[in-house]
Amino acid sequence: MVTWNELWLFALPAILCWAVASLLSLRGERQKTVCLFAIIGLLIFGSYIASMWISLKHPPMRTMGETRLWYSLFLPLVGLITYSRWRYRWILLFSTILSTVFIAINILKPEIHSKTLMPALQSPWFAPHVIIYMFAYATTGVAMLLSLWQLYRKQEQMAAIDNLTRVGLSFITIGMLFGALWAKEAWGTYWSWDPKETWAAATWLNYLIYVHLRQSRPAAITPALLWQVICFLCLQMCWWGINYLPSAQGTSIHVYG
Repeated sequence: MVTWNELWLFALPAILCWAVASLLSLRGERQKTVCLFAIIGLLIFGSYIASMWISLKHPPMRTMGETRLWYSLFLPLVGLITYSRWRYRWILLFSTILSTVFIAINILKPEIHSKTLMPALQSPWFAPHVIIYMFAYATTGVAMLLSLWQLYRKQEQMAAIDNLTRVGLSFITIGMLFGALWAKEAWGTYWSWDPKETWAAATWLNYLIYVHLRQSRPAAITPALLWQVICFLCLQMCWWGINYLPSAQGTSIHVYG
């Protein structure tokens, strides 16, 4: 039976593989070798999530800590995709560092709880809704890293950022649709303007504005990159920031617990 206590046994070799892939990437080594180490790390960490799923008898995504597991997995995955597609040699290092931060938080502050899921979380829409959102969060997170890098370097290489943002927005849209179906089954309504739902709508709208800004004003690089920052802040508010809103305390059905 796998618990939070075994996380470090999987996390350390996974992080080591990602770190090796990052260093090989920075040194300009063969792409196949870089990808091999990155994929091995993904398989190791993914096996921990799969083992947790089996142990809990439900997908590990009930608490904030469990969603961090998915985020920690998807960040190196999106980093690998970005490296393979656009040859950003440093992106693996950045995604590995960010993933390691989230893993460290989970190791230092594990969230232990009952295996029993409340009835609303037993819906078949629950797992795909959360997994899709976590992948969207990771994709937009890497887009944010690229945006900060572009702002720092004053470059105008926007293809990766634009494509990752479109992919992230697509997954956010699908996640919202799945969430609406889940809400209808669990609470009888597709949308209730709960604080979480309100910030989800704000996040979706901001990323949609970014896409339209890039379409209508492709030469406006700096405003677009700054808008990425606003989008990402909205996303963080949607993911965990609402837990600290007074309006969500005791009323929101989405506060992690």
